[in-house]
Amino acid sequence: MSLPLTYLSIEEYFQLEQSSEVRHEYLGGQIFAMSGGSKEHNTITLNIASRLRSHLRGGSCSVFMADMKVRIELADQNNNIFYYPDVVVTCNRQDQDRYFLNYPCLIIEVLSPSTEVTDRREKLVNYQKLESLREYVLVSQDDMKVEVYRKNAQGNWLLEILGKDNELSLDSVGLSLTMADIYEDILSI
Repeated sequence: MSLPLTYLSIEEYFQLEQSSEVRHEYLGGQIFAMSGGSKEHNTITLNIASRLRSHLRGGSCSVFMADMKVRIELADQNNNIFYYPDVVVTCNRQDQDRYFLNYPCLIIEVLSPSTEVTDRREKLVNYQKLESLREYVLVSQDDMKVEVYRKNAQGNWLLEILGKDNELSLDSVGLSLTMADIYEDILSI
């Protein structure tokens, strides 16, 4: 038995998201429901976002978490992508849309069993298409491990892997975080 796929326009997607209790990511007309996160996932996300917010307060950058979409506009208008990163920062004054960002400089995803493969492959490849993005950070919720994909001056992406004795330097916003900052109140790690 085969079922037809339903494709939504961007406008239909936004209407659905306004009334839906479940968030959906949008990939070229198809939508995918997002699962809820664990306490550890939520705590790590809040730890990072609150330190970023405190650091960026009063400046030209804005930090968002969980409910702000990032739009990746592909050459074919029908293949736009909208993701919900765990933490996202924009420093671009052109980012004036109410429900999504076009010019993030920093995106952070806290890895979950249900999203890890997508975060490491699909999102990594698609986020790297954003000209404004300088850093994409993956944070493990099971180990003190952080992976930083950073764009260098030549436009190449380099990977840095950090462990419990390292410090995370977010060059895009001029902030350093210790692992204790990131994993505060996570007892199992």
